[in-house]
Amino acid sequence: MELAWIWKSIFIVFAGMILLRFAGRKSISQMSVATTVIMISIGTTIVQPIANHAMWIAVGSATMFIISLIIIEYLQLKYDWFEKLMSGRSKVLIENGQINQHNLRSMRMTVDQLEMRLRQNGVSNISDVNTATLEPNGQIGYELMRHAKPVTIGDLERILGLKLESTPDQSTLFQEVKSNQHASSIDPKLQ
Repeated sequence: MELAWIWKSIFIVFAGMILLRFAGRKSISQMSVATTVIMISIGTTIVQPIANHAMWIAVGSATMFIISLIIIEYLQLKYDWFEKLMSGRSKVLIENGQINQHNLRSMRMTVDQLEMRLRQNGVSNISDVNTATLEPNGQIGYELMRHAKPVTIGDLERILGLKLESTPDQSTLFQEVKSNQHASSIDPKLQ
């Protein structure tokens, strides 16, 4: 009986772990479409060599998938249009406490699904949400209305007169989504 499949299996597992380590640490919810496709391809490719005796071809294929992923992620960092093409952009789902039905429909999300995801984030009333976005990774980002925001230490200090500080007029991350432009304080090399 041939037992070479044992060491081949162990080798494939370690090769896969090393290659996935190069791909980066992301949970499934943080993966882009390209990352998800490549990870599924690697999983499929890495299982087959034991059956067809093509171990080095499988490792080579998995290596090419990872190299492709690194190139795609580099291009996303370098070119904003490529990032938009591969990952998409955040979509505003709620604005000033009102649901944006058009964007909700284009994201193929029902009001009930949106409400469920907001409840999971501790939001109990849509009218308390100033802005909510559906991010490219599928997560919901939200900003509460001024009256619904929790009190911070800074707020308490100002109320009690312990610290006098003027509030600077800064754009929020949600303004970036609404205007479809990056905030000016971000280094252009990182965009």
